[in-house]
Amino acid sequence: MSYLNFAVPLQPLMQDKKIPLLDCPVDYLIGDATGKLMNEYGRFPCKIKCGVYALMVKGTAEATINITRYEFHENDLLYLEPDSFLLIHKFSEDALVYYLLFSSAFLDKNMFTGKLSLEALQMRNPIIHLDSERAEIYLDMYKLLAKATNTTPSSLNSDNMVYVFHILQLAYSMIAKTTDNYLVHPQDRKTEIYQEYTKLVLEHYTEWHHVSQYADSMRLTLPHLCSTIKQVSRKTAGDIINDAILMDAKAQLKITNLQVKEIALSLGFENVAFFNRFFKVHTGLTPKTYRMKG
Repeated sequence: MSYLNFAVPLQPLMQDKKIPLLDCPVDYLIGDATGKLMNEYGRFPCKIKCGVYALMVKGTAEATINITRYEFHENDLLYLEPDSFLLIHKFSEDALVYYLLFSSAFLDKNMFTGKLSLEALQMRNPIIHLDSERAEIYLDMYKLLAKATNTTPSSLNSDNMVYVFHILQLAYSMIAKTTDNYLVHPQDRKTEIYQEYTKLVLEHYTEWHHVSQYADSMRLTLPHLCSTIKQVSRKTAGDIINDAILMDAKAQLKITNLQVKEIALSLGFENVAFFNRFFKVHTGLTPKTYRMKG
């Protein structure tokens, strides 16, 4: 399945008013983007295929990662793993982001096994807030890597970047262990149930559309699961399933050439008419109209 990446822009392609490909066209890319530029990519979700490290140098932003909405502030460090859903809601006009991307081919070729499980994703915050000293170190690193890449001939190559990736992963892990707001510590059993439920939704939303299927898997009664999810998230358990399905559906409609029937089947709908009704109820538009809308 081919996706396009509008989440992290590539300056040369933007000059031609084109949306860059989801994955890096090369093994790695280093650069920066303004809030104005990032806002051009916030119209619909995408499913990124590359690994992304990003540092918010200034400004603020709001984005949904998978099915959770987050706020970003100055000195926030973000790590997005391949296959994460991303929907940008808003960047402030003064925002500035430095990013480092690693293509899926680069990650596969070097057989990195550091990808966190979905359970780990649900147990942590994808954002780490750095103190000013650490943020300055990261900013210096981005600038140094960009400068090394842009020398002629380049002082970096893919072999060098293998070591850079390992260092980034290690540094990110070490900082995370000392950051209180990184891990989402369950306060009670209800929070644990919510985290387990959202983990299962991200794993099974293309095949399990009914809350009862998750309740059976979690060995909970349906009323208990529903009331717990509502208390913790202020959403119904069904809303969370629908959010995951719609995020994927919107991404596929906008950034693939798949027929609506093919998308419906990939999301577990045997009847395309039912998928059309589901989509219109939740968006006010048919899948075809949503795809054509600018």
